[in-house]
Amino acid sequence: MPAPLLQIDRLIKRYNGATVVDELSLEIRPGECLGVIGPNGAGKTTTIRMCLGLVSPDAGAIEIFGLPVPQRVREAKKRLGVVTQFDSLDPDFTCAENLRVFASYFGVPRRQIEARIPKLLEFAALQARAASRPAELSGGMKRRLSLARALVNDPDLLLLDEPTTGLDPQARHLMWERLKALLQQGKSILLTTHFMDEAERLCDRLIVLDHGRKIAEGTPRGLISEHLESDVVEVYGDGAQAVAERLATLAGRVETSGDTVFFYVSEPRPLLEALTDDHSLRTLHRPSNLEDLFLKLTGRQIRDDA
Repeated sequence: MPAPLLQIDRLIKRYNGATVVDELSLEIRPGECLGVIGPNGAGKTTTIRMCLGLVSPDAGAIEIFGLPVPQRVREAKKRLGVVTQFDSLDPDFTCAENLRVFASYFGVPRRQIEARIPKLLEFAALQARAASRPAELSGGMKRRLSLARALVNDPDLLLLDEPTTGLDPQARHLMWERLKALLQQGKSILLTTHFMDEAERLCDRLIVLDHGRKIAEGTPRGLISEHLESDVVEVYGDGAQAVAERLATLAGRVETSGDTVFFYVSEPRPLLEALTDDHSLRTLHRPSNLEDLFLKLTGRQIRDDA
């Protein structure tokens, strides 16, 4: 089995007495996409910042390409590509110039840079925007340019911190296509995301973080099978709570959020038959998904950013 490109061992980070990353361990192997999901303040971004040497851990170890971080982070970054939550494109440069200048930071020879720029712009679907500045681009275009910029050094490992946040569905799907293409090329990806459909589409494995701790790990479908009933029946309407009390015994688990009751069931037929004659309610029957997993493991309460 090939050695991990990224290995984190019992990582700890505290701020003002609060532990934001709590003995976290993970690894990424060549060609793998590892997703990290969790509520705001779970420690996702702090972990990436420690991997980039921007924050020093209080305990634990990080190795990237076998190099200890932060001690040898400059060497490790030569083979890394990074897309942060917020765009850091230079507003004074055109799209092509942003790529050209960023490549020069890695010491890429000028001839290689000039040969690489058209391919990167094509990859980002920005061929016609080579001379445009970031202020002239849509949000989706800026994110694609940020991804292209992260590829100027032909990295083996990409660290992507919520790369599709703020994008409309069309732009998000285009980003997914590009990320899938990178995985097919053999790149490895560490992806943090709040979009459960994104995690399920892209990730080979998932880690669920809460309060800085890893609370679950596995394949998307494996985690769903391990922690959830196979089906969900959602019931909407003013009488939903009364129905929840009357039919609770037909479900493995029942949750209420606002005027919606969620019945988690392994055998949905008896519940659906019991609901058939009640025309005052709306129902939706669907398979369990990653959002259900996320809410079960981390709760439905709103978290403030941290």
